[in-house]
Amino acid sequence: MLDLARLRALHAVSVHGTVGAAATALGYTPSAVSQQIAKLERETRTTLLERQGRGVALTEEARHLAATAQELMAIVERAETELEERRGLPAGRLTIAAFASAARGIMPGVLADLARRHPALDARMSEIDPHLSIDLVAKGAVDMAVVHDWDIAPLPTPPGVEQAVIGDDLCDLVVPVGHRLAGRDAVRREELKGERWITQPPGLVCHEWLIRTLREAGCEPDIAHTAEENPTLVALVAAGLGIALIPRLGRGPVPEGAVTVRLDPLPVRRLYALWRAGASRRPAIAETVRTLQGHWPLPGPGSGPALALDPVRDPIHDPKQVAP
Repeated sequence: MLDLARLRALHAVSVHGTVGAAATALGYTPSAVSQQIAKLERETRTTLLERQGRGVALTEEARHLAATAQELMAIVERAETELEERRGLPAGRLTIAAFASAARGIMPGVLADLARRHPALDARMSEIDPHLSIDLVAKGAVDMAVVHDWDIAPLPTPPGVEQAVIGDDLCDLVVPVGHRLAGRDAVRREELKGERWITQPPGLVCHEWLIRTLREAGCEPDIAHTAEENPTLVALVAAGLGIALIPRLGRGPVPEGAVTVRLDPLPVRRLYALWRAGASRRPAIAETVRTLQGHWPLPGPGSGPALALDPVRDPIHDPKQVAP
């Protein structure tokens, strides 16, 4: 009989692409994942992984087995959901993918709150970009994702994945002290021509939004520096190396050498929680969504204010609170 834990390890490698990434997602060491797959190969008498350069590739047999593993994991998820629903309390393991500034700006408080109020719930977070985490939810690699999108760059949600709004995150233009725009109350997007920009690398949501927004305003962006972490972007601005558009969530205090200016119209990105439709009845999902919304807008320096939504009493079963 095939072992579900070993099938889960193979499925994780198929989703994440490498043994190391699969191990991180599962909370194991790479050696442990390799051992699980080696045992599965012996059980099935089939080669599942082949060396490909410095990494590995799934064989054709492994891809078929990984697809079957996904179906089995969905069955197990339904059974766990029904059992948890009968108990009426959040319990078991809940894996959450969150993008970088959410992982820093809201998730520590959410995870601590869940651990304090629901000791039977084992919530675990991984920092993953929204473009990747949506697919991980759909494939069953994680239970929930915290993602964001922008008004002109919405993230597509695949069939079978549901969502609820967490809140709206405001974005500020950050410029060096002494910059020509530093003393302004507000700046129109058309006034940004000729500026040197500091932004996230290509392929990330914030980078793509900035490029599209500036081009629609008639400005061809000059990208001088890129970095993934918002505090790094702010530090580069404070050094006088360019300007940046940075959301408030997880940004932290603006250091000496930089100031914020309001961009008109004000850029806003919306945060969502995503989960598979089959897990909607699971108390752990509903409670985690409520906790995320309960921690928004965030108090404290450098984190807000954000645009607050109406309080949500039951984000899972109230269709008025589920984003279209």
